[in-house]
Amino acid sequence: MRARVLGTEQAILVGILQGDEEDEESLRELESLADTAGIPTLAVMTQRRPRPHPATFIGKGKVEELKAALSELEADVVIFNRELRPAQARNLETALNRKVIDRTQLIMDIFAQRASTKEARLQVELAQLHYLLPRLRGWGTSLTRAGGRAVGGVGTRGPGETQLELDRNKIYVRIHSLERRLKKTASERAVRRHKRGRSELPEVALIGYTNSGKSTLLNTLCTSDVFVENKLFATLDTRVRRTDITPGRAILMSDTVGFIQDLPHDLVPAFAATLEAAKTAHLLLHVVDVSKPTWEADIRAVTDTLETEIFHDEEDRPPMLTVLNKIDRCENGFSLNVEGLPISATVGTNLDELRSMIAKRLFPESTERSFTLPHQALHALHPFTAAGRARIIAYGERGAQVEAALSSDEWRVLEAAGAVVSVSVASLDEEL
Repeated sequence: MRARVLGTEQAILVGILQGDEEDEESLRELESLADTAGIPTLAVMTQRRPRPHPATFIGKGKVEELKAALSELEADVVIFNRELRPAQARNLETALNRKVIDRTQLIMDIFAQRASTKEARLQVELAQLHYLLPRLRGWGTSLTRAGGRAVGGVGTRGPGETQLELDRNKIYVRIHSLERRLKKTASERAVRRHKRGRSELPEVALIGYTNSGKSTLLNTLCTSDVFVENKLFATLDTRVRRTDITPGRAILMSDTVGFIQDLPHDLVPAFAATLEAAKTAHLLLHVVDVSKPTWEADIRAVTDTLETEIFHDEEDRPPMLTVLNKIDRCENGFSLNVEGLPISATVGTNLDELRSMIAKRLFPESTERSFTLPHQALHALHPFTAAGRARIIAYGERGAQVEAALSSDEWRVLEAAGAVVSVSVASLDEEL
């Protein structure tokens, strides 16, 4: 069992501002992360300084100001917007006499709460243990028992309090055990994937920054009911839906976990299924929330994660289509000069054009054909009927009457099997 958030736990958020808009947006994002973890924010405290203080992250005077605010507001925890060094965390907890956690630990806490698969839970625990190892010695109440009573809440989910009290050698033993179990789990997943084989339907993976509207877009395009919540990391597991992107052209569309700035490296394997969905997709749909003032930084965060964590070196990569979402929320209308299709998944703006663009990417140069296929060659039609691109109209003495959307290469395969054209219509590209 994972520990739950203590119902009375409340936080003060602390961040350093270095003069750009991304810092303020990052603090708003930290408040959203705290809300996702179930922690109400009582106050947000900032300090302008060119770099963090080496001993306490914020200056000595700010530490005293924070200590007074903690006492006045009766806050239980302080959450810092950047990763703290072990010494900084220890010094702050000594000075403040409160639990101190950072952005990395908060994200890990959310994953520990929301991870639903066995593999993801093991990976979150492994990431937390790697993170906690250099912080085990004397890091105050967040890692120990106080007065014989376990101290839990945000930042301590995952391994659990008793796990955090193990000495360093036992932590290493646990890490090695988790790594062995994860290696076995990954092998089992690879076997299952091989048995399933690649789908005969084209696959589209929705990727993007967390809370950019991917689940809403999936629901709208696929007429589905995937869980949607205005919180960061509302989706942590891959959801797949089938839909006709245009009449007669079925595809599979996957909703994946959102990326975030400074995503802890050790957490990336916790959503291995999402990584696989992106790697095996025929097309990536990068959903961007352009109503945010930091949408350009969000694009960079997603691009960096794709480059460093998902695709490596000369590995083949699917083509990517950028979708500029939430234009209905843009102040003074949408006027950004950026490559991509502006849409609103909520209002429905430009979604027909999006469907058409997806179809053109996945079914290039397809032509609608009507033909007769001998009965003994009907097995050759199966991949197209399974993909929703062909249907049998009637059966006759010479074979089945078929209507299908086929590329020139696909038609040559069926023609070699005995297909004879009866009617040819305009190109799909002209229809679109």
